[in-house]
Amino acid sequence: MQDFMNKKVVLGICGGIAAYKSAYLVRELTRLGAIVRVVMTQSAQQFITPLTMQALSGHEVRSERFDTQAERAMGHIELARWADVLLIAPATANCIAKLANGLADDLLSTLYLVTETPVLICPAMNRSMWAHPATKANCQTLAERGVVIVGPEEGAQACGEFGYGRMSEVDNIIEALRLYDVHQSLKGQKIIITAGPTREMIDPVRYVSNHSSGKMGYAIAAAAVMAGAEVTLISGPTARSSPEGVTFQHVDSATDMFNAVMGALQPGMIFIGAAAVADYGVAHFAEHKLKKKDNATLTLQLAPNPDILAAVAKSGKASYVVGFAAETENVLKNAKDKLLSKKLNMIVANRVGNGLGFDSDENAVTVLTSESSLELSLMHKTQLAGQIIAILATNLQNVPQ
Repeated sequence: MQDFMNKKVVLGICGGIAAYKSAYLVRELTRLGAIVRVVMTQSAQQFITPLTMQALSGHEVRSERFDTQAERAMGHIELARWADVLLIAPATANCIAKLANGLADDLLSTLYLVTETPVLICPAMNRSMWAHPATKANCQTLAERGVVIVGPEEGAQACGEFGYGRMSEVDNIIEALRLYDVHQSLKGQKIIITAGPTREMIDPVRYVSNHSSGKMGYAIAAAAVMAGAEVTLISGPTARSSPEGVTFQHVDSATDMFNAVMGALQPGMIFIGAAAVADYGVAHFAEHKLKKKDNATLTLQLAPNPDILAAVAKSGKASYVVGFAAETENVLKNAKDKLLSKKLNMIVANRVGNGLGFDSDENAVTVLTSESSLELSLMHKTQLAGQIIAILATNLQNVPQ
C-alpha cells in the first residue's frame, strides 16, 4: 500500500556513519509513493555520495547554499515551500546545535529556518555526545518549537562503544512520519493500553490462544507516545518489540493481564483495551504434560476469565474507556451491544477471520460512541492508530469536566 503517494519529502543528511541508513530510507519512502529531494551537508558527502542518493531518489541532490543553477529554478526558499515535510536523518550534534541556535551557514540549516512545514530529526552520534547537557538542551529547545525528535536508539556504535546514539531504524522513522498529525494532541494524559493475545495454559507445554499479533495495540501505543501521553503498555505474548517511550509490562494469561491493569490503573487515566483477551480459561491446569492415549478424546473444562473492560469501566477510575470488538458477523450490532453493556465511552469495531484483521499490516474499522459512528477505510495500521488517537483526543475535548 503506497500510503505516502505524492508526499513531498526534503531529506537532509548530515555527516556521520549513519548516513548509509539514509539510502535505505530514500528507497523505502519512494517505494511507498513519496517524492524525495535530498539535501546533503559537505560532511555527509564524506560518508555517502550524492550520486547514490540521486540514483535512489530520481532527483538531483542539493548541497550548496549558493547554487546559480538552483537559484534560477528552485532556490532554498522554493525548496522549503515545495516540501510537505523536512526530515533530517541522520542529524548530528553539530546540526542540532545549529538548528537550536538559529545558525544558517549551509543549505540545510538555512532550509530549517525558512520551512513552514513539519520538521522531524533523527539524531545519530556517539553516546557521550548524546548524553552531553548541551545536546540535551538543544533538543529540548527544538522540541519546544514543535520539532519531532525520533530516537536515537540504544545499541553498538561504529566507534566500538555501546549506548544511546544510534539513528532510529528506517521502519521507526517512517512510523513517526505516519503519526505526525497526532503530535502532542494528548499531552499530559496518562494511558494504559493492552495489546496482543493471552495464553490460557492447559499443562506446562500447551495453551489455548488466538491469532492476535499485537500490531494494532502496539501501533496505538506508539501513536499515544507521539501524542505526548505517558503510556503504559501491558501486552500478552507477541514477537513485537516494545515501542520507544512506553512503560512495558509482559503478561501471559487473561488473569495476569487483569491483575496488571487493575494494579496500574489510577484515577483520571485513559484505558484502551486493544488486547484480544480470552473470554475463557482452562478450569483445571494439569501439573504435568498430558499424555496422548490411543483413540481417546480429551475434554477441557473452561471457566470464564475476568472481564477487564467491564471491570475498568465499573471501577470509575478511568476518565475514558476505549474497547475493541473483533467480530466475524454482525460487526456493528455486536460492537454497539458491547459498548452499551460494558458502559464504554468508545469502541473500535472490525471484522476478523479469513485473512482480515489479525496479523495484517492493514485494517479497516468503525469507531463507535453512543452518539456517533465513524468508518475508517483500509489503511496501514500505524496510520489507523493515529486516526484512532486523533478521534480520542477530539472526544476528550467534549467530555464534561
